[in-house]
Amino acid sequence: MRRTKEDAELTKQAILKAAVDVFSERGVAKASLEEIARRAEVTRGAVYWHFKNKMEIFDALHDSLHTPFIERIMEGLEAEHPNPVGQLQELCTNIFLDLDRDIQQRKALTLFLLKCDYSGELECRQEEQVKAKAIKMQAFAGYYKRAIKLGHIADDISAEDYTIAMSCFMRGVLHEYLEAPEEFDMQKRAPIIMKIYFGGLRTPSHS
Repeated sequence: MRRTKEDAELTKQAILKAAVDVFSERGVAKASLEEIARRAEVTRGAVYWHFKNKMEIFDALHDSLHTPFIERIMEGLEAEHPNPVGQLQELCTNIFLDLDRDIQQRKALTLFLLKCDYSGELECRQEEQVKAKAIKMQAFAGYYKRAIKLGHIADDISAEDYTIAMSCFMRGVLHEYLEAPEEFDMQKRAPIIMKIYFGGLRTPSHS
């Protein structure tokens, strides 16, 4: 039974991996389950065993990125770190470094951020992604609330505004990187870029 479950999970991951490639090449609207099955080297029945349709595959791809990301943010938030800004700097740096090492995650993010046309059947999916982003933003704001309380950053700016500014910055870095990852050298640049950004947030006594 255990081997069967492991095989089923391997098949599911192969389908998701193939779907990223097919969606990226053909577009979600033009892609078919048959194409995904061929790319994954599984039967169409195997695809239907795990997913009802391609929109369910699309949702699973998004969940595979969003859920671990939120868990990672919350894990750090629950740690009660004495230096929340430094903790957040380290977290964001590691997120980019890990992304650079994980080609599958990088392909999926490129699909969602650069290649998807969120019209037609994908319009409601964008609404779901906005909701997921709101959860992420709320979690990040927790770090800034703690930093404000400790006097590590200026208190005349709200935690929400700090979070929005960071989100805009991070998204800009992400777009620059995803457009030409081979030219960006994320392993070298991520620590430097994050140091510049987060260093500018701290009050003089905590810089």
